[in-house]
Amino acid sequence: MAFNSFGRVLVVTTFGESHGPAIGCVVDGFPPGMEISEEEIRDELLRRATGKSRHTSQRHEKEDVKILSGVFEGRTTGTSIALVVENTDARSKDYTRISRQFRPGHADYTYHHKYGIRDWRGGGRSSARETAMRVAAGALARKYLDAHFGIRITGWLSRLADIVCDEQFVAESIDDNPFFCPDPDRVGELEAFMQRLRKSGDSAGALVKARATGVPPGWGAPVYAKLDADLAGAMMSINAAKAVEIGAGMNSVVQKGTEHRDEITPEGFTGNDAGGVLGGISTGQPVEVGVAFKPTSSLRLPGRSVDVEGNPVEIVTTGRHDPCVGIRATPIVEAMLALVLMDHCLLHRAQCGDVGPQQPRIPG
Repeated sequence: MAFNSFGRVLVVTTFGESHGPAIGCVVDGFPPGMEISEEEIRDELLRRATGKSRHTSQRHEKEDVKILSGVFEGRTTGTSIALVVENTDARSKDYTRISRQFRPGHADYTYHHKYGIRDWRGGGRSSARETAMRVAAGALARKYLDAHFGIRITGWLSRLADIVCDEQFVAESIDDNPFFCPDPDRVGELEAFMQRLRKSGDSAGALVKARATGVPPGWGAPVYAKLDADLAGAMMSINAAKAVEIGAGMNSVVQKGTEHRDEITPEGFTGNDAGGVLGGISTGQPVEVGVAFKPTSSLRLPGRSVDVEGNPVEIVTTGRHDPCVGIRATPIVEAMLALVLMDHCLLHRAQCGDVGPQQPRIPG
């Protein structure tokens, strides 16, 4: 059991390492007949890519995706879709010095103890490079959900360290800056913060949020296939994710029941503290999720650790790294939201495809 796959009906398997020859994925269970091109997938990959600004890792990958199977004459065939992206700008020599040392806060120690061997080049399989293929698969799911249901997915940077980024929300501004920040008035402050952070050699955490509108009621299942549970698991599988919120999330702790319960009227719900999910099943409201990302563990500031023999060492990580991994996480969170929603779409169709609209249908 390698556990490199996720999904129940739409099954996505990723493969490859950060400094290997290529990364890729196989998408199984995708419906036939949808038009898709390599260019469309690459557009999404470039949103996640490094090197687009001075605030991220300066690794420059071309992100030229190749469709190897499952698409014929520009349409999905219903068979497994294989996608691959070559790694063209890996610099493994940057990691030679730490090949026998464990970076604190990284997966080096745990991979070593689980497998007895690890790929020390850029973190190998534990690198965020793996998430590029989630974005590639997510591009397929996003297009399908939009075309068949009008579902639109929007992600954004909600907070970087102690800077709140979405008090003002201008959706059109999200892709106009390197932070995916919806508040254009905050971009200058974020630029200054990141400049100071880079000079200090330290790193910072971030909160990324995403919203899916147009999700019909009824997707999800009781107990062991809850939509929100699957969303939480998918988001926690992203590198550096440390917490997930659905709807009000942690704020529900300080709410009264009369505040949190999202009363229902003929005109619709009075709120969405539930995040669009009740009893593990979608309500027809926007599905809302937030993901907290820890500060980057790879630092050029000296830190204490041990080597593979257990000897104490002082470790400094060289190479190209993100001082805040959350800056590039928005397209990844969007992709995982799309993949989970499409999986539940197909799961619902398999069990309840002949169930018509239920009344009353409350506006979302």
